[in-house]
Amino acid sequence: MIVKNREELITSNQRVAAVEIIEAGISRVLPSNLVRESVQYDSGQKRLSVDGHKYDLSKGRIFVVGGGKASGAMAVELEKILGPASITAGIVNCKSAEHGTQRIRVVRAGHPVPDAAGVEGVREMLSMKARYAVAKDDLVINLVSGGGSALLPCPVSGVTLEDKQVMTQLLLGCGADIKEINSVRKHLSLTKGGGLAGFLAPARVVSLIISDVVGDDPDVIASGPAVPDASTYADALHVLHKYGLLDKAPQAAVDFLRRGCAGLEEETPKRLRNCTNHVIGNNRMALQAMAEKAVALGIRPRIVTSEMTGGTAEYAYGMAARVKEGRYSGLGALLIGGETAPALPENSGKGGRNQHYAALSMLAMQGFTPPWLVASVGTDGSDFLPEVAGAMVDDRSLHEARAAGLDVEDYIARFDSNTLFTRMGRSLIITGPTGTNVSDILLYLLG
Repeated sequence: MIVKNREELITSNQRVAAVEIIEAGISRVLPSNLVRESVQYDSGQKRLSVDGHKYDLSKGRIFVVGGGKASGAMAVELEKILGPASITAGIVNCKSAEHGTQRIRVVRAGHPVPDAAGVEGVREMLSMKARYAVAKDDLVINLVSGGGSALLPCPVSGVTLEDKQVMTQLLLGCGADIKEINSVRKHLSLTKGGGLAGFLAPARVVSLIISDVVGDDPDVIASGPAVPDASTYADALHVLHKYGLLDKAPQAAVDFLRRGCAGLEEETPKRLRNCTNHVIGNNRMALQAMAEKAVALGIRPRIVTSEMTGGTAEYAYGMAARVKEGRYSGLGALLIGGETAPALPENSGKGGRNQHYAALSMLAMQGFTPPWLVASVGTDGSDFLPEVAGAMVDDRSLHEARAAGLDVEDYIARFDSNTLFTRMGRSLIITGPTGTNVSDILLYLLG
């Protein structure tokens, strides 16, 4: 059971269906399922197969590195497939370290703000090259998933971990999209933007990637530790200028980016010949599983998009307008995936973008008379707050909130959706860490 508080939530048949559909989506993209489907290993022939691509290991050894919210669970399944004895050494950084591995060490590191444990984990990954004399015939399996940008910190010279922490908080709250955020992260890191794979050359680096970004671009997922970087120092500096962060960002970080623009710092790798990247899981897979569950429940679904972007309020109101216009007439379930980017006020309250989306939908869906439900969920189980994955509202929620004396508009204006839903009850979706991350999933049930 993925949703831990389902008994609290299921106060109607519509809510029962919603929980089952949400759980089907998250189950489909659990790392154990994705790695098991994608990876095969012939220990006798010493041959690895990933999505049909063959890798000969008859002359070399296997090492494992990586980072992300799903990396720990990926490491567990990979070790089962390869066998611990086949792995020379391995270390991955994960948000949770509660994983049963023998040969691959799982380091618990900070997310969404990087911490010292993450830096130490990355340093240990890099130290394996010299310690084991990693060479051309060796294979490094890189386990990558969403959250890897924060979980794989390795600041450039002159920029401290504290500088990176401040920069991360500024970027997450300014309204920038993930590509913009990562263009800055890459240019302040030794391992992002292809830096990790470049350092491990000439060894082959094969990345198993669970995507949390729109379009599944490996260059963006976890800031592309094994992918040539298309962005430049100028792009990174432009992001700070665009969102008014030049005067707020740590001076050491701004100075480093300016030196890069002047050609005084080495650019991120623009070519890498030792890398192969395999996206083994993504948001679309979760939505397809949700659609299949809806059909099994007798509900006619449509996957609207797996590439939702833009402002949280803009998307919530736009989607509600399309529903009320009758654009989805005859459909019972609308499925949406992606990630919106709320612009937070200076003194925001508690909550994440999924809770905020659900709160906005209480207002946006007013006037739609058939019974309706909207649920917005982070597949990783953490909507900025640990344990809380998101929230669920329906056509009765707004009336019940106001009857309880709650000023819904005020909570929304202060981005304090978690407090609002805690006081309302029967709204927050509690999963705890799911072990995966393919961004957010949204569910509309209509009629």
